[in-house]
Amino acid sequence: MRKTERHPVKGANSLWHVYKTVPFLKVVKNFIVIQTARYTPFLNVKNWLYRTLLGMKVGDKTSFALMVMLDVMFPEKISVGTNTVIGYNTTILAHEYLIREYRLGEVKIGSEVMIGANTTILPGVTIGDGAIVSAGTLVHKDVPAGAFVGGNPMRIIYTKEELAARWQDDEIYGK
Repeated sequence: MRKTERHPVKGANSLWHVYKTVPFLKVVKNFIVIQTARYTPFLNVKNWLYRTLLGMKVGDKTSFALMVMLDVMFPEKISVGTNTVIGYNTTILAHEYLIREYRLGEVKIGSEVMIGANTTILPGVTIGDGAIVSAGTLVHKDVPAGAFVGGNPMRIIYTKEELAARWQDDEIYGK
């Protein structure tokens, strides 16, 4: 279950209320910073931009690949641990605007996590330390530490224990 705060709106759909929920100039600044970082090949520069100008928590040696798209309105609700890889063209959302409400939720990505290309992470999700998320996955619920998950809808492919046993078998049989 995702952990989001629900905010009902009246009248037009919630996206029409967007600048009541987040200042316009904040969105403009965030957009410029995120678009700059998406094309920057220097990982240290990306992490500095995210930490300093967007208020994100980003651990040491974390790598955001080319074209990663962060939440433009609430990037400060995203945290990523150390030595994590976020794959090409991944989208990380901390908000969702619906017809009668909008929702906000923190996204917590642990340390030593591998997120494959073209993954979408929805608001209110926690991805545990050491998890592996297959390319193209829609992460719509929490991912246990050490698990290997994938698909749409996302499902657990291997638990931490199953994955450890599989890797041990590979070492034994020289695969």
